[in-house]
Amino acid sequence: MVDLTDIRAATADLPRSYEVLVRDRIKFRVGRIVYLAVAPDEETIGIGFPREERAAALASEPDKFLPPSKSDERFQWIVVRLAALEYDELRELVIDAWSLCVPKKVRTEFLAHL
Repeated sequence: MVDLTDIRAATADLPRSYEVLVRDRIKFRVGRIVYLAVAPDEETIGIGFPREERAAALASEPDKFLPPSKSDERFQWIVVRLAALEYDELRELVIDAWSLCVPKKVRTEFLAHL
């Protein structure tokens, strides 16, 4: 199981990423775009996720993935249970979500150094 410390570690080296507190919720952004939001109870996260892959993820791993709230369905977003994740999978999800928000050049340069 991962926690907020792991989330911070997974986001720490991502270019242009920063943490903010909005209405008592911890969020990670690139510019004004939120790519990860921690639930107040810190048991789930909302994270950027390709809309076209959401249904498959929800169907294949319902113990890990939850649908976004109705108001967030229009966005590239999914909810993930932290208890169902190991650090490596969290890191992969974080990088994928961050990749949706940064310019292609920034993403390419970062991924070339992994």
